[in-house]
Amino acid sequence: MVLYTSPFPNSFLSVLHSFSWGLIFPCYWLADRLVASFVPTTYEKRQRADDPCYFHALCIIITTPIYLALLVASLPFALIGFLLWSPLQSARRPYIYSRLEDKNHANGATLLTEWKAAGNGKSFCFGSANVCLLPDSLARFNNVFNTQARAKEIGRRIRNGASRPQIKIYIDSPTNTSISAASFSSLVSPQGGDSTNRTVNAGIKRTTSMEYKGDNCGSNNSEDSREDKGGAGESNEAEENSCIVRINGEENGHMSDTEADTANGQAHASGPAEPTLEGDAEISKTPNHKQKEGDSGSLDSYSASRESLVKVRVGDGTVDQSTVNNKLLYKASIMKKTSVRKKKHTDEIFDHEISAFFPANLDFLCLQEVFDKRAAEKLKEQLHHYFEYILYDVGVYSCHSCCSFKFVNSGLLFASRYPVMDAAYHCYPNGRGTDSLASKGALFLKVQVGSTPQDQRIVGYISCTHLQAIAGDTTVRCEQLDMLQDWLSEFRKSTSSSSTANPEELVAFDVICGDLNFDNCSSEDKLEQQHSLFTHYKDPCRIGPGEDKPWAIGTLLDPEGLYDEEVCTPDNLQKVLESEEGRKGYLVYPTSKNHSSSQKGRKASLKGNGRRIDYMLYTEEGLYLEWKVEVEEFSFITQLAGLTDHLPVAMRLMVSTGEDDP
Repeated sequence: MVLYTSPFPNSFLSVLHSFSWGLIFPCYWLADRLVASFVPTTYEKRQRADDPCYFHALCIIITTPIYLALLVASLPFALIGFLLWSPLQSARRPYIYSRLEDKNHANGATLLTEWKAAGNGKSFCFGSANVCLLPDSLARFNNVFNTQARAKEIGRRIRNGASRPQIKIYIDSPTNTSISAASFSSLVSPQGGDSTNRTVNAGIKRTTSMEYKGDNCGSNNSEDSREDKGGAGESNEAEENSCIVRINGEENGHMSDTEADTANGQAHASGPAEPTLEGDAEISKTPNHKQKEGDSGSLDSYSASRESLVKVRVGDGTVDQSTVNNKLLYKASIMKKTSVRKKKHTDEIFDHEISAFFPANLDFLCLQEVFDKRAAEKLKEQLHHYFEYILYDVGVYSCHSCCSFKFVNSGLLFASRYPVMDAAYHCYPNGRGTDSLASKGALFLKVQVGSTPQDQRIVGYISCTHLQAIAGDTTVRCEQLDMLQDWLSEFRKSTSSSSTANPEELVAFDVICGDLNFDNCSSEDKLEQQHSLFTHYKDPCRIGPGEDKPWAIGTLLDPEGLYDEEVCTPDNLQKVLESEEGRKGYLVYPTSKNHSSSQKGRKASLKGNGRRIDYMLYTEEGLYLEWKVEVEEFSFITQLAGLTDHLPVAMRLMVSTGEDDP
């Protein structure tokens, strides 16, 4: 299948579309600014409360007549543009595929090598987030604003978090046998060039206090290292920049002198500094983008988060290893004393956490509500610093392919580090109310993640979707879930080039990500909770219909509290969500007929851990029979604190081949 790199099949239609949109845009922008001036956020209300001269009210009185006059003047041009724009949408393609041609642009990403299906297997990491990038006037109804600046900052935070080395920390204590898996922590800030210049040799050999496992903590240019790894280097490519540190419990929390000398001699970091990006150097005008000390959402911060071990700026000069080791000991001490990060449910077979960072080595990203076109371009530009392949501007406009007129696209965006082989989009035809104005639907993708020694392709399937949002439309959502399953089945059949007798492709995984707009605990969502989708696909956070696992938390934040000091930074939001009382104050909870309408007035009666409407599902059906897929990690992410009203989620899957390392 040919992937569409432009929205129209020829340049003439593209120029005509640009001309028509140029006529429409002034009217659209003026209307957006006019409405936005009358819909303040809670942050703006607090600022205006301290304004004794009512300066903002005076500005509205002056600017409103100007906006209205210009809006009326632009209407005739907008009408002409609309008459040209609307028919053109019948020839528009359903998405735009962007591939990064200049690899130097991806200065924060680790270059991938092809997986050869050798060794014990490979892990793949998936992320999903609703980022609320609507036109500014509409975004304000969700208590967020400055869509263009937010888009840039969201992209910057995601690629900064994903490009960190992956560190796994297991703590063994004489008095506590539980595990603390700070698997998304960082050793260095990802400011280096490509991966070969960002080497972090954290080879800390330990016999008592610390035991380092794994040789892939950063890339290594030396030929000796490559020869030592041999075939195992290929089989473990999923663990780029990853290492495991085991900290055994000692009551005094100190290393021996020999161990300290070993750490000082072996741990070092090198590599040139990344040129400062223009977007990184900007000083934002909104509270969403302020980088405070201790804000782990930005890796430019000099204060590490609670889950970070050490944060070292690469390329800023010689690293003081004594400082590094002191920080390591200090963090280990803190982690021994606290229990919130330890896995309390020992019967769970995989790690789970509330993380202040996006997962290191994030392979696939599915975003929802990227409705604004200009914001999508800014977001794409930032994500291309890490992801090589991106599909954006997904959906249809006007009356094309759907029953009702569509003013905006589906809001879906997909980013991948692996090549996209095929893609297909379908629009849900049964949208109701305001949702019918957007071309909400499902995006299906087939990616190639490797090949076997017999030249069989190893592929995976990913589906990204966003369902009907209006409360009470359970029938609509169930119908959309039915269509999702049917379309996915058709997509797999149409893109498969294998037969049972002669398989040309081996399917490694099949994952569904998205905002499904129902939770697993609300009494009003019982129909969706019992849908047949959950018999074919597994939800790592779910025990059964109406019951989530104790560690699962809601992903829908209470918009009224987005700018409270307690939750306005990733670190602060992480700390709040780790406590039950904190969750009650800042998460939206499942609805019940016995609950009052006031969120903060009914804290005592709230049950569960909040509304979890953002899902990551996987299946073991239809995969290569000799391979096994299981969840390795699941996390709720706070790195976008203050930028959206949803919590991103991430899942790491391990595809086990059952073979021994060569």
